[in-house]
Amino acid sequence: MIKSMTGFGRYETAENNRKFTVEIKSVNHRYLDVNIKMPKKLGYFESSIRTELKNYISRGKVDVFITYEDFGENNSSVRYNKELAGEYLKYLRQMAEEFGLDDDVRVSTLSRYPDVFTMEEQTEDEEELWKELQKAIDGAAEMFVKTRIDEGEHLRDDLLEKLDEMLKLVDYIEERSPQIVSEYRNRLEEKVRELLEDKNVDEARLLTEVTIFADKVCVDEEIVRLKSHIATTAATLKEGGSIGRKLDFLAQEMNREANTILSKSNDLKVSNCGIELKTTIEKVREQIQNIE
Repeated sequence: MIKSMTGFGRYETAENNRKFTVEIKSVNHRYLDVNIKMPKKLGYFESSIRTELKNYISRGKVDVFITYEDFGENNSSVRYNKELAGEYLKYLRQMAEEFGLDDDVRVSTLSRYPDVFTMEEQTEDEEELWKELQKAIDGAAEMFVKTRIDEGEHLRDDLLEKLDEMLKLVDYIEERSPQIVSEYRNRLEEKVRELLEDKNVDEARLLTEVTIFADKVCVDEEIVRLKSHIATTAATLKEGGSIGRKLDFLAQEMNREANTILSKSNDLKVSNCGIELKTTIEKVREQIQNIE
């Protein structure tokens, strides 16, 4: 099987009064590029999340969105800073004495000064938290991979159809090539006879000219290589796996051979066929960019 680099997955868990929601989506990219958006309190799990995702994804620009809700009892506690409150009180009394003011400091007044009372979250069990988060990540990743596989199957079928189209075009060029040489010989012989006014034609000289022309327009090697690349691409698609880079290289090679055929062609039919071949190869290259 092959995988597209376009995919989406979502999974939600709700256990122990905690709820995790994980969404994963991706588009094509040359390498694996993971961007994670999640609450700050889960930040220490980032490395573990990236490692976990590598079990499912090898290429693509991947965006991961994680939300977390805690429905349990209040995990925060109040912390009283006695030393700081004493400092405030000492200086307040010093100010009252120095400026001749009433010492009217009350507990309610003192408690409102910064950091006398602070809220402190109780430490959660990281192992238990990660276990629940990991479950949500795996669930989203499995759904994500499934959408990639489904899309990959459609890509494979479409690419195989395009490869068949390419093979027909190459077969036509192969069939047409000998006819080009034969037609050139006939035109050349007819022109020479006109110039010589039906005198005897030098067959050796004519053969030499035809041979030179045939060598210039010969695309036998290009056709052999093109057919080989098409067959290898089809076999690779059927084999599956992480084949995007290999297919991209094969598409570049096919385009190179098509360019050479066009540069050698002086026949309108072959040129038109070569242009159609290049157009189909370009379509194949575009679709290959989306294969993992």
